[in-house]
Amino acid sequence: MASARDLDIIVYGATGFTGRLVAEYLAHHYKDRKDAPKWAMAGRSLVKLAEVRDLVGAPADTPLIVADASDRASLDAMAARTQVVLTTVGPYQLYGSDLVAACVRAGTAYADLCGEPGWMREMIDAHEDAAKASGARITFSCGFDSIPFDLGVLFLQEEAVRRHGKPAPRVKGRVRKMAGGASGGTIASLTETLKAVAKKPSLALLLKSSFALTPGFEGPAQPSGLIPEYDGATGTWTAPFVMAPINTKNVHRTNYLLGHKWGADLVYDEMVMTTIGDAGKAMAEAMAKANPFGDSKLRPGEGPSKEERENGFYDILFIGEYPDGTTLRASVQGDRDPGYGSTSKMLAETGMALLENKGAGGVWTPGALLGQALIDRLTANAGLTFQIEE
Repeated sequence: MASARDLDIIVYGATGFTGRLVAEYLAHHYKDRKDAPKWAMAGRSLVKLAEVRDLVGAPADTPLIVADASDRASLDAMAARTQVVLTTVGPYQLYGSDLVAACVRAGTAYADLCGEPGWMREMIDAHEDAAKASGARITFSCGFDSIPFDLGVLFLQEEAVRRHGKPAPRVKGRVRKMAGGASGGTIASLTETLKAVAKKPSLALLLKSSFALTPGFEGPAQPSGLIPEYDGATGTWTAPFVMAPINTKNVHRTNYLLGHKWGADLVYDEMVMTTIGDAGKAMAEAMAKANPFGDSKLRPGEGPSKEERENGFYDILFIGEYPDGTTLRASVQGDRDPGYGSTSKMLAETGMALLENKGAGGVWTPGALLGQALIDRLTANAGLTFQIEE
């Protein structure tokens, strides 16, 4: 089957808002470069694909592939043609299952932007063994949820081991600054997850656990992250962070897939930093009560303007703590809004990393599968910065 593959990367969902950004990035960032992948755009409508190809300035000979989430034969044909499928077609619990299965059958690498842990666990249970057998590398959560956090903890812990001979058993993820909101797809995914819980109440227990993505392993009690609190490590009040329920699960899965390289007793949480004193407390309490998505009317396929994307950014602090009081700090910054501008670059570079770094089949996280190689690509190409803070 490998001999029939004529493509390196297929961007599935290229006519959607985020998919279009991924296609635009590949078209321009890798134009005339020696390492340029042979890539294609895929979606339901050939006419719309051609329109988007011209809109983003992709070459006129960019292959266009018609594939539909409801047509398994088209997904099988698409997966068989390429080394890597990048999909932005969510909510994945509605539109992703057959594509994952097609990639597993074909032994094709897969990367998405999923923040739906219930569905992810279903895919792990259904496909882990088959993916290992076929060589398919199924890689979830390759956008703002959860690459900066997944790789941020990995980056911190690698330095912790270098400096102190062992990983930090307690790590705090703290969002210091961020401009730019969640995507329409993220909002739709949360809505579908809530619907799924209503139909299957037992799913709520799975979603509540920080170890929902580590089958057979349940680690120590973790902070809930749901209540505003004063954090002595930062000297500020902190508020709940809307992406924490998915990011924390991915961080623990990375640790699990690495054979608990950071210890089976790892405790990890994420919060948003506010400020000091009574003002910080009031701000944290207000954030805890607020709708995290505000009054957003965004639907999948919609997003902010180019100017809004370019004016966005994020700055995340990671603090490793040891029982004797020793600490280590690292940070991850991104130069675009998290939900679209940075996410689209992270997904594209995950695809490039999957091309360059061959690994064993299975259901992975970006951190466990690609690790430092992906950090290097994101730093060189995607506007992310990883640094140790002295």
